[in-house]
Formats: sequence, structure tokens, C-alpha cells
Amino acid sequence: MNTIKGPAVFLAQFVDKSEPFNSLDGMCKWASELGYKGIQIPTWESSLIDLDKASDSQDYCDELIGKVRSYGLEITELSTHLQGQLVAVHPAYDLMFDNFAPDKLKKNPKERTKWAIDTVKKAAVASRRLGLKAHATFSGALLWHTWHPWPQAPKGLVEMGFEELAKRWVPILDVFDENGVDVCYEIHPGEDLHDGITFERFLKATKNHKRVNILYDPSHFILQQLDYITYIDHYHEFIKSFHVKDAEFNPTGKKGAFGGYLDWADRAGRYRSLGDGQIDFKTIFSKLTQYGCDVWAVMEWECCIKSPEQGAIEGAQIIKQHIIDVTEKAFDDFAESGTDQEANKELLGIK
Repeated sequence: MNTIKGPAVFLAQFVDKSEPFNSLDGMCKWASELGYKGIQIPTWESSLIDLDKASDSQDYCDELIGKVRSYGLEITELSTHLQGQLVAVHPAYDLMFDNFAPDKLKKNPKERTKWAIDTVKKAAVASRRLGLKAHATFSGALLWHTWHPWPQAPKGLVEMGFEELAKRWVPILDVFDENGVDVCYEIHPGEDLHDGITFERFLKATKNHKRVNILYDPSHFILQQLDYITYIDHYHEFIKSFHVKDAEFNPTGKKGAFGGYLDWADRAGRYRSLGDGQIDFKTIFSKLTQYGCDVWAVMEWECCIKSPEQGAIEGAQIIKQHIIDVTEKAFDDFAESGTDQEANKELLGIK
């Protein structure tokens, strides 16, 4: 068993042009005052980190570590969710995902893909320089437009899609392996890795690359009505990163898992501020602790009702309440009868 670290917070959803959310110092002070112990840093936010410098300079990384620690915080992971998304983009999504790339690469999918691959590789080196063991990202998607089998998918299409996805990711995974860092794919709708089966397909396509791991976020499972508790039983050995995010699913006679093209507030499945949804975090924390998952409990805030400021305040306290301090002794030690081989034989009737 292992005590989960935390609470921590993913900074991405809180970045803003106004203080304190427009600088690393400001966000560290804010997070620390709310009781957080760690921060997950989105690498696309230049106000928080210069990824080029972080991959090139140990001095820069040492200064970054020192700055974060001066507020009583640790860096939990770096995130390349947006860049990882661009490793694999189906042409139908080119225009929308262009927003994740530098202006000079827009409407140039091939160069955008090369840039994304190079950027995620830089995050591997930066993670090592920062003393991190895990990295958070998205897989990207080539097959998402075919997830519902209409029209019928041609034979071999899915296999080819995962082979191509693995072809793009294995060189990146190799760089992470060289730097001793695990890649934690957030299992997420819109990605080719969006449930257990697709994770297994990708793992197989990479020939069971040892750096292929999971960022576990139960909110994405409740929206597709997947059993997020037994998911831990199946894949706990791969769970190296953890987003604590809440969600709810309330279908009606008019709307269900597909969403009806509705805005988030009106969907049957929607993300909620931590504590306001339906997810059983008591069982999740118990499972992850019992299986010995060495993870930070990182709050990711997404909600269409509550303010992020209130969500952050409440989230830190909720995570604190759920972290289990692992016991060092059995609860019934008071009744221990001692060890006596002869007595054991007598009890078994084999004396």
C-alpha cells in the first residue's frame, strides 16, 4: 500500500491575464494559501514555464524547482495535453486543432505534427531535469470519427489506425525511456485512448512499451457509463497519474451519452466542481491506496456552474479529507496470540 500525495492542482484551467493567475509566482502563492502541496504545470503556458529552456538548461530547472518549493509546493508533473493532441489529428479536425499550434504552423498539418512530436520530446528531457517520474498528455486521434460503427468500418481499419498512432508515439516513448519518465495518457473522449479496450490496443501496438501508462480521471468514464471502479482493478499497475475531477450523468427521455449537441450545462453527462458530482471518490482513493499506486491527487477543475475560485478552495479540502494515511500495523494486533509452530499443528489437527 502507498499513501497518495496531495492535494495538488492542475493550473491550466486557472491561467488568466489578471493577477494572481498570470505568473508562476502568483499561482504558486495562490495555490499554497489554499492548502495545495503540488502543482501540475501546463507547458503551453509561457507565463509558467519556458519548455525550450527547461529542456536545455539544468540551471533553469533548478531555479524553477527552487521557486516552486519556496512556496511549500512541489511540481507533480508537466503536461503536454495540447501538444500531445497534435501528434495525431484527423483532417476533419485540422481547423479546430490549429488553435493549439503556433501561428506559423497553422494550415500546415505535416509541420504541425513534427513540431508536436519535437515538443513532447522536449518535455521528456525537461521532466528529467526537474526530477519528475511521470508526464501527463493526450494520445491524439486518427480513429475518433469512426467510434460509432456507421457506416460499417472496413476490416483492418482500426488495426491500421493504432499501428499508425504507435508509429508516431514510439520514438517519443523511447526518449521518455532514455530520461526515466513514464508517459501517462489521459483516457479521454476525443482521443483514440478513451477506455480500457483502446488503451490495450495501443499498448499492444507499441509492443508493450514500458513507458505507456495511464492518467486516471474518473470523470471521463462516468460520461460514457464505464465502470470507473473496476477500471482500477484492471489497470492499477499502469496508473501513474491521477486527476481528481467530478462529473454526473443524468439521462432523460430526450438526451443521453451522445449529448444532443447541447452546451455543457444542458448535457446529461457533464463535468462538475469537485464534490458536486456523482463520483465515489472514497472508493477510488481506497482502491488506489490499497494497490500502492504512487500518484499525486491532482485536482482538475472543470464546471459549467460553479466559479473556479470556489472550486479550488473546496477542492483542496475535499482531497485532504480523502487521502488515506496508510497504517503500519494490523487493526487486530491487540488480539495477537503469537507464533508457535507446535500450537499451529495442534490447531490443524496434524500433531
